[in-house]
Amino acid sequence: MKRIKSFVLVFLCLVLILTGCQSGSKSNKIVIGLNAELTGSVPVVGASCKNAAELAVKEINDAGGLDIKGKKYPVELLIEDNEDKAESAAAAAQKLATAGVIAMIGPNASRNAIPASVIAESSKMLMISPWSTNAKATIDEKSGSPKKYVFRAAFIDDFQGQVAAKFALDQLKTIKPAVLYDVASEYNKGIAEVYKATLEAAGITLAAFESYTSGDKDFSAQITKIVQAGADSLFLPNYYSEVPLQVQQAKKLGYEGSFIGSDSWGSAELLTLCGSDCNGSYFTTHYAADIATEKAQGFIAAYKAAYQATPDDVAALTYDSFGLLFQSLQAAGKVDREAVRNAMAAITSYEGVTGNMAFKGTGDPVKSAVIIQVTDGTFKYFQTANP
Repeated sequence: MKRIKSFVLVFLCLVLILTGCQSGSKSNKIVIGLNAELTGSVPVVGASCKNAAELAVKEINDAGGLDIKGKKYPVELLIEDNEDKAESAAAAAQKLATAGVIAMIGPNASRNAIPASVIAESSKMLMISPWSTNAKATIDEKSGSPKKYVFRAAFIDDFQGQVAAKFALDQLKTIKPAVLYDVASEYNKGIAEVYKATLEAAGITLAAFESYTSGDKDFSAQITKIVQAGADSLFLPNYYSEVPLQVQQAKKLGYEGSFIGSDSWGSAELLTLCGSDCNGSYFTTHYAADIATEKAQGFIAAYKAAYQATPDDVAALTYDSFGLLFQSLQAAGKVDREAVRNAMAAITSYEGVTGNMAFKGTGDPVKSAVIIQVTDGTFKYFQTANP
């Protein structure tokens, strides 16, 4: 009988421990997971994400913790490297879900966010992707309905692709647009298709729509076709680590038109790798440091003081992701996964570093985009595009 009682006691203790984990609370702390690309092909993305995450947590803890109904909770950050691989991103999400975090921030790249979102949804764990813009991250592919537990701080590719296409038409006056994109990456492929569809709806036929596969270094065959087609603008919705080589090869092969990019250009590493070759190019992104609001200026100053660098869009979006989570925790009034998820879905106004946000029935925020021009080796604000 004693053995049965002991077994029951142990079982109840385990249930209590697991219940505590599911609430996202650990010894009266708020535990948050970070699923980031710390290694792999875009390590600058992971570094920016980690820096901003640690800054956001430090600010809360320096203030004594997050105030929820008069009680202050210290915040603990659990960091997982997804290696910029889909399978690793999913494994990291599973590990964080099992660890009982209140929410997971990340992954960033859509190719990692999409598989991680499947785990988050099945685990009923709130996920906020800072930088993923592909619609598949927040939409269930089978039903076509919004995922319940997956949100993002970034606008989606449908909006970004339309903004880029409209800019090419209205500002660049393109009549022979071309596209070069990575067909193996959900992000690149998705935004390229939206861009193409938007131009075609406006009566413009693309001069060339060329693709390559992740890891390729020689784009001469595709660019030769683009040049021979007489393209006057070239859309490159590709990552900062790939764009410089594509721009440089295009110029060597005689391309003389404009270059347009997307938010994946936003790392300062692009300026280092591209040099003067990217001057005069434009790209869509989430915020411009040179026209920052008061809130954004405070974040930029704190980030510079901590890391001696100007925060890029990944850092700004990560910081906003934590801000959205903190606001949701306070609105929920308790450290509970379901309550926090419901509070997140109910946000009608959040003033972030990357602009004002609201959620209206999906995990995709309603927010503006900005156009940046690369000028003399720097990123300069050009104009704002509203939803």
